[in-house]
Amino acid sequence: MDFFIQSVKTGIRLFIILIKKLIKSLRTSNEELNEECEICDLFDVKYAQLLSHVGHEPLEWIPYDRFYDVKYVAKGGFGIVYRANWIDGYVDEWDDENQKWKRKGQNKFVALKSLNNSKNVTSEFMNEAILHHKVNNVFFIIRLYGVTKDPETENIMMVLDYAEDGSLKNYLNKNHHNLKWETKIDYLHNIAFGLELIHEKGLIHRDLHIGNILHMNREGRNTYITDMGLCKPADYDYNASAENSVYGVLPYIAPEILRHQNYTKAADIYSFGIIMYEIISGLSPYHDVDHDDDLARKICLGRRPSFNIKVPQMIVDLIKRCLDANPLNRPSAKEIHGIFEISDNQELQMQIEKNQLTVCL
Repeated sequence: MDFFIQSVKTGIRLFIILIKKLIKSLRTSNEELNEECEICDLFDVKYAQLLSHVGHEPLEWIPYDRFYDVKYVAKGGFGIVYRANWIDGYVDEWDDENQKWKRKGQNKFVALKSLNNSKNVTSEFMNEAILHHKVNNVFFIIRLYGVTKDPETENIMMVLDYAEDGSLKNYLNKNHHNLKWETKIDYLHNIAFGLELIHEKGLIHRDLHIGNILHMNREGRNTYITDMGLCKPADYDYNASAENSVYGVLPYIAPEILRHQNYTKAADIYSFGIIMYEIISGLSPYHDVDHDDDLARKICLGRRPSFNIKVPQMIVDLIKRCLDANPLNRPSAKEIHGIFEISDNQELQMQIEKNQLTVCL
């Protein structure tokens, strides 16, 4: 056990060294880039051996010419997302005999997420990369493979798993009328499980909304949390920082955050409650009013979305708890995950099968 703990600590130190080398390499000229990457490779052998024992693959610096058929997908607040084919594929496991990583998924689709005005590596970008790597092998979190650099814009880009169906929001807009109750519960189970694992890592997502949930069917799983750009450690002191402003999509922001109180895991739970409403109802929260200061004030005074369909009482009760004005009254992600283990929750199954539903919220 002592060796394992020491290996983890050493792996973390080497990971920090690699990140520093990556930052330096991204800032250098093209002539210097290969030299810097060779330095990274020297560390990569020991780093890889350690990571192979603790279940992590490395973040890679991936030359842009290893991608082809790059196509625009969407534009967001922080940058642009493209789809591309990756010639080499991702590292899968460490080959002790040949002292290198084995690869899988040659020519697979990946998403390239650029960051606006990022010719130089920013702390925000590296924060997202490092924290994403912390949950990289976690179920229901979209996988990060590494980073690259767009030769035309010189913006750096994160290389992520590609979700063929796009966001869950887009998928629901097209398919909600065909979804069974079991499928909706499965979505909620997966998102709750992913959020539980993020919280277990000591992190808070801080920008959880249905646009940051991706839909793709992969290995029996269908929903994945993404966009860790605002993610922070749970003990991060927002009041002592210069970045304690309110960010996010208004309907998903907890009332205490609108009042400029500190972020806690309970703020993510409030966001999950709104996601529950949207998955169950098929409607965007507060779809019939402007998302402005007036709505923010009403949310702080207790306004919440309401259903126009029949819903299992257990779901109604859980949403109410998630959206409680008092963060201390909200359930944990672990408790929510347990509720949505439908195979073990006979009461929820019975309410769905026997149509014991209510419209109260």
